[in-house]
Amino acid sequence: MKNSIYLDNASTTPLLKEIYYNQIKYVNPIGNPSSNHSLGLQNRFKIEQARSKIASLLSIKPDELIFTSSGTEANNLILRSCIQYLHIKCIITSFLEHKSVLETVYDLYKSYNIRVQFVTNNDKGEINISDLKKKLKENERPTLVSLMYVNNEIGNILNMKQVGKLCQKYTSYFHSDTIQAIGYLKINLHKLNVHFASGSAHKFYGPTGIGFAFINNKIKIKSFITGGRQEQNIRAGTENLYGILGLTKALEVFHTDWSQKKLYLTNLKKFCLKELNRNIPEIQYVGMSESLTSSLYTIISIAIPKQDLLTFKLDLKGIILSQSSACMSTEYSHVIKALRLKHIYIKKTILRISLGIYNNKHEIRQFINLLKHRW
Repeated sequence: MKNSIYLDNASTTPLLKEIYYNQIKYVNPIGNPSSNHSLGLQNRFKIEQARSKIASLLSIKPDELIFTSSGTEANNLILRSCIQYLHIKCIITSFLEHKSVLETVYDLYKSYNIRVQFVTNNDKGEINISDLKKKLKENERPTLVSLMYVNNEIGNILNMKQVGKLCQKYTSYFHSDTIQAIGYLKINLHKLNVHFASGSAHKFYGPTGIGFAFINNKIKIKSFITGGRQEQNIRAGTENLYGILGLTKALEVFHTDWSQKKLYLTNLKKFCLKELNRNIPEIQYVGMSESLTSSLYTIISIAIPKQDLLTFKLDLKGIILSQSSACMSTEYSHVIKALRLKHIYIKKTILRISLGIYNNKHEIRQFINLLKHRW
């Protein structure tokens, strides 16, 4: 929409201009990367160059990076392969996870009769580390812990080092959905003691339809997609050359002047919080999203007096963002349910404001002015 204000960057970010205008014309569309002729080998070389670049940015080894079609596929690849090839007896996760983890875990529970435990959290969405320790101590091995780095709805940041050390102490595997964290936080996956992680390009200004899985090279698993030996025989299917190059370019650009981008977005979040508090006195913040240290600097989740069809009405005014409804319908977010605050949010409309590098203070003022008056 022309002149719209886009505040749904946690859902998907705009494509970087550097990719939109320049990426495709430099790629030879002929040549399957798995072919042995010169055109295929040229494209294979491009993919391996990209793999090495991404690995360098994430402080991992190139053979630990597996390209997928999305973050959802990466989570599925990791979780399903762990059950099939590592013979996991128990999965410990939380009710705050993305559905690509929760629904996959549920499917694995039904199919393989594995034990599934949910670590507790408080009403701010903070994971109970003591409860995790207790469950790890009591569980039969091998156990897999699956906890997300940054919550996509409320922005909470998990203490990854603490969880990683616990998993190491109790000889358990650690998978983290890092989809909302990649690009925004400086990440060294080996120092975090994580065995598996996932990423998706469209969360950091890359193209849709391309993601990746990090799999520690000391762990051997196989593809749950059959029919090819691509990606070290871990993910069958012809690689998405355009997507891989776009992903690489996006991560490279976003890492360039990363501290300046972080400062800009942090200041934008500060400004947004200040304006929300000044103009909407009845506002409540969901999770830790009001914090500048315990939540990601791009996400703010707010609860305001209930108004039906609010996001639709905002959309008509050119404001694009996501709503998390606290009613008793199927739209009631599973994350909000997990906070156990239904008695508070039942009369509230919950909005997720997710900021991006193309947003500015003028847009924030326009949005909050509309919220303030609410027609």
